[in-house]
Amino acid sequence: MPFEWPLVRRADEFQVIRDALQAESDSCGIILTGESGVGKTTLARMVTSELGGARWVAGTESARTIPLGVFAHLVGPSATSDPVAYLAAARQSLLAEGQAIIGVDDAHLLDELSATLLHQLAIDRAVRIVATVRSGEAVPDAVTSLWKDRHLLRMTLDPFSKQQSVELVESVLGGRLEGLSADLMWDASGGNALFLRHLVDGAIEAGTLREHNGVWQLRGRTAITSELASLLEGRIDRLDDEVLSVLQYLSLCEPASLDALVELTGEAAVERAEALGVVRIAREGRTLRVLYTHPLFGEVIRRRLGSLAARRLRGKLVSVLQAQPVRTAADRILIADLGLDSDVDIAGDDLAAAAREALTLANIPMAQRFAQAAVDAGEGLGAVEPLARALMWQGRADEAEAALAGFDPDGFDQVELIRWGLLRIGNLFWAVGDAAQAKAVLDLVGSRVTEPALALIVKGVASAMALFTNRLDEAITLSDEVLGDPLATPWAVEWAVFGGSLSRALSGRGDEVAPLAAKAREAERVTDGLLRFPAGFGEILALTLPGHLADAEAAAQHYLDFSSAGHYLGWALSGIHAAEVAVMRGDLKGATERLDQTLAALGEEGTAASWSYPAFMLQVIALAGLGQGDAAGEALATARAFYDEHVAVFGPTLDVAAAWQAAGSGMYSRAAELAVTAAQNAAASGQFAIEAEAWHLAARFGDGAGAQRLAELAGRLDGPLSDVYARHARAVVDGDAAVLDEVSDEFTALGFKLAAADSSAQASVLHADSGARSASVAAASLANRLAAECGGARTPALVTAAQPLPLTAREREIANLVAAGLSNKEIADRLFVSVRTVEGHVYRACTKLDVADRSEIAELIRGGH
Repeated sequence: MPFEWPLVRRADEFQVIRDALQAESDSCGIILTGESGVGKTTLARMVTSELGGARWVAGTESARTIPLGVFAHLVGPSATSDPVAYLAAARQSLLAEGQAIIGVDDAHLLDELSATLLHQLAIDRAVRIVATVRSGEAVPDAVTSLWKDRHLLRMTLDPFSKQQSVELVESVLGGRLEGLSADLMWDASGGNALFLRHLVDGAIEAGTLREHNGVWQLRGRTAITSELASLLEGRIDRLDDEVLSVLQYLSLCEPASLDALVELTGEAAVERAEALGVVRIAREGRTLRVLYTHPLFGEVIRRRLGSLAARRLRGKLVSVLQAQPVRTAADRILIADLGLDSDVDIAGDDLAAAAREALTLANIPMAQRFAQAAVDAGEGLGAVEPLARALMWQGRADEAEAALAGFDPDGFDQVELIRWGLLRIGNLFWAVGDAAQAKAVLDLVGSRVTEPALALIVKGVASAMALFTNRLDEAITLSDEVLGDPLATPWAVEWAVFGGSLSRALSGRGDEVAPLAAKAREAERVTDGLLRFPAGFGEILALTLPGHLADAEAAAQHYLDFSSAGHYLGWALSGIHAAEVAVMRGDLKGATERLDQTLAALGEEGTAASWSYPAFMLQVIALAGLGQGDAAGEALATARAFYDEHVAVFGPTLDVAAAWQAAGSGMYSRAAELAVTAAQNAAASGQFAIEAEAWHLAARFGDGAGAQRLAELAGRLDGPLSDVYARHARAVVDGDAAVLDEVSDEFTALGFKLAAADSSAQASVLHADSGARSASVAAASLANRLAAECGGARTPALVTAAQPLPLTAREREIANLVAAGLSNKEIADRLFVSVRTVEGHVYRACTKLDVADRSEIAELIRGGH
């Protein structure tokens, strides 16, 4: 079913056109220039329709050879053939219609006589003129002089910006468009409204654009409709066979090596293609690459190219590429990709090698394709290993386990045992979630591997497993042993960094992680391309937890930049890093949008894996901070459902998320209690950075019980944040509004806007209690501004400051739950108190607020919101 596409009214451009067509304008109209499909005619007709209509004519190729072609119908068949008399008759007939505005579409296609008539009308100011001209086309001199001599204004209509394109597509789809898919559509359409429309309709028709959990995702090639193809084919049909040959090869291999393309088609053909503006040449390192000037040309060429012809051309491409020096993994992957669908045979071991290189570049579906082809060609473990790894990353853990379980490890040498065993451990532990069975395989492999360099890989994996089972000291010790050994291979380093980085970050030793991250950057050039994302989460926490948000943002961008060049799985996992920074900054709306897209991209199976687990906790915190307690509760239930020994390291953070969810549901005292419990649990497992975060959260919720402990932690934790935490908690205990004001400024300077908002909100209440009205108003104003910058945050401190009611903390909590529509029984169940206790608090709240019953309490509280 086709979607309804709205007419997009560009407000600024609309007003410029409207003003130019008004009688009081200095010009007598306007010419709109721009690429085909940017919306010139649509916008011009919208304006003229609002102004009462226009007489529209359109230039065409067929009428271009007819004198006065578009205006010929104005002159009867008996009229003179003299050009002057012909023009006069047409002018008289045109003006007799009484239409004040003349619209000319595609004025670049006007014949000379029509262009002259238009020019005369402009000089005489007999009518108002709005005309459109396609960029890059030859234009009659008479039309050009319209703007050169300033008879008409000239405005270039640019394509939509990326934001405008996304907003348009989302308005049509009625849902959110995934960020990665938006990038692909933007690259393919260039913001051209017509192209964008047909691209979306074509992708919907082809089934490559589909909705998952409220997020629209493009999976597979962009697709275009037959209608758009026919529009673009008109330009392609004018090309000669040699230039068309260039485009055909390019449709199968873009970007293409200039040397390869010249060898296949000839230098003259490539030069003509560039001169005609259908291809461009760009430098990529030391290599010159050829690309389409517009990606949609490739879609049109592919539609015209038969399967047998495409297979033959791919074979020629492969032969030329194989004869050239193969320099990079990308070159080898390209040969394998082209070769699979060509008339040239690719060796099974080459396909397996290409699969491993595709994994290094995080292109998981391509790795699976190559590996499956290698398995079908009879390759053994060398092909099954990348196949199982690709299946694992896509959440298909059972299929990966089945592929690996078919081997008998007794027949392996040590290298084969490592390749088989460590992948099976990774699948069992991080994807299946079976820590016990993974440990059994680890023990098996460890007992048989004696080669020192290989034993270090086993030790690196053991470090990562110790981390996830929340044995931080052991993880750090094993990591240090690996990283300190000169025999450590990249795989050993990558796993050791995985275990050592996050352990140090959680322990409060974040400043020690930077050297480890540098080692990982080197190792990840040859290891599994997706492993860098869960391993890199430690680098992000090592920066956010101590308070280095700017550095954390830069690190998160590094992962996003890598993923953008790869596949959606890397993009999704990099979203967890970005969301962590966003939550700490207080960008709650941005975090929820990013996490929705991440979890939708990972799909039902992928979200159960341990590497995506932090997304659930971050989602709880962001939703709760926005006051969306029920949604946060659903996210918390999901996180708890997946919690087990294989993600035990996230237990204390899950406790912190539970405290946030209670706060988001209006249970403020319960939230403070849960924050204290989270701090105690974090301390018990050596996660001192999380302990500090939890004690500080309790202070933000009004409980300064951790003030003394925070002061102790400030002396042992890396970074500036813990000291500000301690000062905040002490100020809550002391009721010191002035210090809370100072703390708010310190949080703001560090980039922690939501924490700053809470501190200002608490200061506002204390200032008001002491009668310092102006200070209270100033603090409240700052808190409100910061809360707005955080997406409309609603934390206990912010709600309390916005409702200066004469209630105790417990009475206020119950009043908020009454306002949320909960019964006394439901409130009692949430707060773990008796119904009689709730009734007593409701009665006292009614007395203090001078209201009659629960409904009036609810009305008063909602009014305060």
